[in-house]
Amino acid sequence: MARYTGPVCKLCRREGEKLFLKGARCTSPKCAVEKRGYPPGQHGKEASFRRGRTSDYNAQLREKQKARRIYGILERQFRRYFAEASRRLGPTGSNLLILLETRLDNVIYRLGLADSRAHARQLVSHGHFDVNGVPTNIASYGLKAGDQITLHGSSRNLRYFREIRAYMEQRPPLPDWLSMTFHGDGTFTATVERLPDRGEIQLPLNEQLIVEYYSR
Repeated sequence: MARYTGPVCKLCRREGEKLFLKGARCTSPKCAVEKRGYPPGQHGKEASFRRGRTSDYNAQLREKQKARRIYGILERQFRRYFAEASRRLGPTGSNLLILLETRLDNVIYRLGLADSRAHARQLVSHGHFDVNGVPTNIASYGLKAGDQITLHGSSRNLRYFREIRAYMEQRPPLPDWLSMTFHGDGTFTATVERLPDRGEIQLPLNEQLIVEYYSR
């Protein structure tokens, strides 16, 4: 499975803003954007001073790259998501973000079960979750309204999942389109109540620029 394995803090610095790719570190004084608020590379400081009016193409490209990096997706897969979004009824940009939000790894992150999307992807790929009772280790698995996520049987005794509620208290609250119920034995059932609305996807993205990029 192809994925980016380099330093993720450089991605935030390239986009000039926090993409929250490294969990709690992004809100700490150690955040690279806070410490070095200029692009990475040998001439990064010089480039930050030379920045002027950006072209329309560059603005579109940067928005597309930002979306890819937030969700941890490479170009070919992202292009497939855009093609699927354009085939659906409704605004293509909103459809694209909804497809990305309902990936299994992103939903695990939104549920507060992981510190970042990369962490969520790792948990999924290690087979810790079942979807509708079926073991699922595909991070890009697309969830639908009514789907339920439960902890896989062999993962229930792991210390991380036994203490997960304490971790979740330090993470963002659950979005309205998801629900989660903890059971007496320490397991849980998470449900996709409905697909998210565009207004509920709180990300620093202008999806119309992405549509314009692929419509050139």
